[in-house]
Amino acid sequence: MDILPNALLAYLDDHCDPEPEVLKKLNRETHIKVLKPNMLSGHYQGRLLSFLSKMVQPKRILEIGTYTGYSAICLAEGLADDGILHTIEVNREMEEIITSHLKLTNVENKIKLHFGQAEAVIADLQEDVFDLVFIDADKKNNYTYFQLVFDKVRSGGLIIIDNVLWKGKVYGTEKDADTEGIRKLNDQIAVDSRIEKLILPVRDGLLVIRKNKL
Repeated sequence: MDILPNALLAYLDDHCDPEPEVLKKLNRETHIKVLKPNMLSGHYQGRLLSFLSKMVQPKRILEIGTYTGYSAICLAEGLADDGILHTIEVNREMEEIITSHLKLTNVENKIKLHFGQAEAVIADLQEDVFDLVFIDADKKNNYTYFQLVFDKVRSGGLIIIDNVLWKGKVYGTEKDADTEGIRKLNDQIAVDSRIEKLILPVRDGLLVIRKNKL
């Protein structure tokens, strides 16, 4: 569910850079072939992720939650020439759709795909420092992932967490476990003095965090 009205979303899509053809194709195939296609980042959010990545010009990106690979491709657009994006997906069934579309891009060689539980994969990674981390996996573990990667993010680096407005439930009266978990995440991030933070009302809410320089 998107937070913003459909008419506004259409206007935003029409007034940002166009969706690259390979991402249009991936968008269509995700909606045709994959369950829960609303999990896809989509045109506007994808352009925002690409924009933020290009501003940072990261050498190392970590993504937790690949899904069909849309956001990984967007983030990889901003990588430095020698940059690498590590992306982690728990569902091996996504491999074919991810790899088939990566082959159509100019960032295929910059994306390293890992399958497995995020905690185990991160522990095995040889990378010590990341410039940008995107967290878009199982929501109940968002704060665990934040804690897990925090020391690996360089000073001044970004951590971006998706779905933090949770269909508008976080500012409503719902008390279910998922909603309460995301409220707790947002509240904990809000009082963390080690970071600067803001929530962007893009699709289901993007929490953008900048780690303070030491």
